[in-house]
Parts: sequence; C-alpha cells; structure tokens
Amino acid sequence: MTELADNSQLRWSLLRWVLVTVPGVLLLGILSGAVAGSGPDNAWFAALTKPAIYPPPAAFGIVWTVLYVLIGLALAIVASARGARLRTAAIVAFLFQFVLNLAWSPLFFAAHQLTGALALLVVLDLAVIVTLVLFWRVRPVAALLLVPYLAWILFATVLNWEFRAAHPQADERPASGAVSRVEF
Repeated sequence: MTELADNSQLRWSLLRWVLVTVPGVLLLGILSGAVAGSGPDNAWFAALTKPAIYPPPAAFGIVWTVLYVLIGLALAIVASARGARLRTAAIVAFLFQFVLNLAWSPLFFAAHQLTGALALLVVLDLAVIVTLVLFWRVRPVAALLLVPYLAWILFATVLNWEFRAAHPQADERPASGAVSRVEF
C-alpha cells in the first residue's frame, strides 16, 4: 500500500490512542498508589519526620493526576506516529520507565524501603531522560509533554534523599523471629 493517510485519519488515530493511553496510564498510577497505601493516611509514613521541602499532601494527588494525563498524551502522540523511525524503541523505553514509576509507591509506602526507593528513583530519572530523548526523535511535542514529569521525579528523588537522611535506620527490619507488641 503506497497511500498516505490524510489529516483526518491521522487525527482519528491520535484520538483513538489518547482514549486508551490517558485513562490507562491514569488508572495504573492510581492503582499503584492505592495498592501501596500511599499518602498521608499511611501510618508508617505519618510517623516519619517530613523534610522542609515536603509539599502539602494535597499537592501530590493533583500533580500526579496532571502528570499522568500529560505522559498518557505523550505516549499517544508517539504511538500514533506510525512509520516513524525509533517509534518502537521509544514505546519500549516508555514502558520500562513506567513500570519503574509504578514500582516506587509499593517499595516506599508498603515495603518501607527508603534506600531501595531512592535507588529506584535514580534509575527512573535516567530512564525518563532516555525516553524523553527517544520521544523527541519521534515527535518533539511528545518529549516536551514529559518535561514536567522529569522535573517532578527529580524533585521526588531529592525528597526521597531527604527522607532517607532524616531516617537512616528506616530500612532496618527486626531480626527474624522478633516479636512485635501491639496495644489496643
């Protein structure tokens, strides 16, 4: 087939991708946080001393909702770029970094692993940079939509570092067979 799609067909292709990627990314992000018990209501997290740069708790839900919509749009733009060189590599890089993103909340909030979560964020930072570069080569506007996401996860890395510095023993677990006492 040697025919090119017209503008209308290209718009419909993008719209179809948007209708899948935006709700999908948003839903998976929400599920990751919910499964991990993330947020200020988490008893373990509530007991931690918060760094001076810690934003108001409501900011996280707002920021992540906006970011998940933006990265879902960015993915839709790249996914709808059929025939673009590096499209497949960009999508694979996106999926890799997104799995890392989804793994952070369970590692931090459920497993209470500040050091592991920090290491994961460093890898995520690098993976998002690679994804951004690949997105730029496919569709520059898609890469620009990832810039706020990169900025936020870099901030999250610093914030995680601050939590780790304030709680150096937070990763330590009681020895096997240790008894915990709970009073009601």
